[in-house]
Amino acid sequence: MKRSFQVGLSFGTTSGIITTLALMIGLYSGTNSRLAVIGGVLTIAIADSLSDSMGIHVTQESENRHTDKEIWESTFCTFICKFIIASSFIVPVLLFELKNAIYIGIIWGLLLLSLLSYYISRIRRTKAWKVVTEHIVIAIFVIILSYYVGYWINILFG
Repeated sequence: MKRSFQVGLSFGTTSGIITTLALMIGLYSGTNSRLAVIGGVLTIAIADSLSDSMGIHVTQESENRHTDKEIWESTFCTFICKFIIASSFIVPVLLFELKNAIYIGIIWGLLLLSLLSYYISRIRRTKAWKVVTEHIVIAIFVIILSYYVGYWINILFG
């Protein structure tokens, strides 16, 4: 796979998983509102996907070692990957009770992150369990932190 597509795939997918899960869990623990969670996920899917793809674009331009074509490939791939991944988290929220949708979203996100981490370990020729474990531990930390931030906000302002 071309490096420009690897950049977009890995960044867009990781950001789509972690950012969307964090927002969903924080909104759930802070509001317990399906509407808030759906609105948050849609915002991530659209606005944050555009923002992240712009960030990749500017970063690669500033490195001054990529062709215009490579920069645009990374930009587009980042947007598409993040948009699709973030949007996928809406499905359980629409189909299930919110609490169950959050659990399904966590499982979905950790599964996707594990698959991406495995793929990365194959590219780097490193032990898959180390890469997968590192990424899953970080994701779980973000999930727990997001839950308690939402819970704390609910206590202070709810």
